[in-house]
Amino acid sequence: MAKDLKPHIGIFGRRNSGKSSLINLMTGTGTAIVSPTAGTTTDPVKKSIEIFGIGPCVLIDTAGIDDIGDLGQQRVEKSLKVLDEIDCAIVVITDNRFDKEEEDLVKMIKERDLPYFIVHNKSDITPLNEALSKELTQSYGATVMDFSTLNAPNADAITDLLKKAIPDSAYTKISLLGDIVKKGDTIVLVCPIDSEAPEGRLILPQVMTIRDALDNDTVCVVVKETMLRHYFDTMPKPNLVVTDSQAFAMVSKIVPDDVRLTSFSIILARLRGDFEGYLKGTPHLSRLNDGDKILMLESCTHQVSCDDIGHVKLPNLIRRFSGKDVKFDYIAGLTPITDINQYAMAIQCGGCVATRRQLLNRTGLATKAGIPISNYGMAIAYMTGIFDRATAPFTNKNDKPC
Repeated sequence: MAKDLKPHIGIFGRRNSGKSSLINLMTGTGTAIVSPTAGTTTDPVKKSIEIFGIGPCVLIDTAGIDDIGDLGQQRVEKSLKVLDEIDCAIVVITDNRFDKEEEDLVKMIKERDLPYFIVHNKSDITPLNEALSKELTQSYGATVMDFSTLNAPNADAITDLLKKAIPDSAYTKISLLGDIVKKGDTIVLVCPIDSEAPEGRLILPQVMTIRDALDNDTVCVVVKETMLRHYFDTMPKPNLVVTDSQAFAMVSKIVPDDVRLTSFSIILARLRGDFEGYLKGTPHLSRLNDGDKILMLESCTHQVSCDDIGHVKLPNLIRRFSGKDVKFDYIAGLTPITDINQYAMAIQCGGCVATRRQLLNRTGLATKAGIPISNYGMAIAYMTGIFDRATAPFTNKNDKPC
């Protein structure tokens, strides 16, 4: 699963349509195995490249959408799951063939509002039929390109199409804190060391925030929650405090009201998730009823401990806060959601190991069904009574304490 913000580009098509050759041409390497034997690519293969005008990207080679047999069907399913993590799709066809497999693929692409275009490959053998090109353009609204991987300059044409197709938001570098801090500000990061903290290192959101604070030329101070009061007793007030959401109750009592406060999870929610959807949906925690089911969406699979935030702490907090007998289901990674309508609410983790596209696709299912969504950090802030305060740094960005 992707851990970065690079645009992800998926290459889809039938077996032996030249998907791997296309990737090799674009990367200038032999990253993808090429063979005349159909079905050589069995699992999605990722390759990071730099595309001029876009920047760092990830190309994903997939198995043929026409694979056969039980194993073949599993490969197809793996290939189609890639649709949930990409920012753009390239559909490769050959020999003027566009049948049910391609129709179903394009339908799934359109359901996800993914930009895409169609490449008619091996044009050196069979050129693109004008009638098919017209049909694909008119019926599917697709840009179609006649192509041959034997013609190296064609790689530049593919790049041009990608630059037109991929939305700027997929590759524009977004700062975590850049619009709410200024050069010389002091930021205090509260990083609890408990049983869930990895041995000898910080978790990814904490590392990302430290790097972003440095990139913005701020003074970054890192403390455990047990040392936060000592900091405020001995040091000048900071411009911003960012804490682990689980420490909100303790930290909010220590941090003065005139110092802005938020959490790593809320920062990530703005970067990768549906921030506005979370703001709107979180108050539904006050409207839960007995028997309601909440879907907990986790981006990674991990061993559950007695201190697990998603499986233990947050569910217990929700039951205490609501006073209701609420049930919980858990889905991790890209596991399909079979019946979203059975849930009264969905709560997404910070998503530190997921792409923005993955998170929006997951929570988008709930949003389209009219089901409120929230984020771990926002949910904790709401039930701790500091929801407005914890989100204010981003909702009132112009109100910056001196």
